[in-house]
Amino acid sequence: MTTDPEGPREAMEIGALTGALVERMGIEITEVSIERVVGRMPVKDNTQPFGLLHGGASCVLAETLGSIGSNVHARALGGIAVGIEINATHHRSATDGHVTGVAVPVHLGRTLATWDITITDEQDRKVCTSRLTCMLRETPAQNSPSSRHREARL
Repeated sequence: MTTDPEGPREAMEIGALTGALVERMGIEITEVSIERVVGRMPVKDNTQPFGLLHGGASCVLAETLGSIGSNVHARALGGIAVGIEINATHHRSATDGHVTGVAVPVHLGRTLATWDITITDEQDRKVCTSRLTCMLRETPAQNSPSSRHREARL
């Protein structure tokens, strides 16, 4: 397996490492390649009322990692990727420290990209497994009728 040293730069160029939710959750991306995307997230401030890592926070981390990988793949084909389905199984709780997610591709096609994401705690215990499927689309033109329609709705 090779790690593309240009991966994080490429992900930044497509806007995959930025955004209010990624920043609010404290997600840090540590590795990006077409074969693997790795990131981590603090448990603190991402908990449910009982002090456990919120299941939705695990889904945000999983979708972020799979979406970055899907967009790196889509960009190589001249397009973008948007999430269309995610599922998650929560195996154990996490109450402190960081969790780390590792996304690996299951399928990288012309119209769909599917990723398996495993989230572990600092003791390398499996916290959550998730699968994300993204649809690959053409990159929207800046002044296309559909982009003007979106702007009008805002």
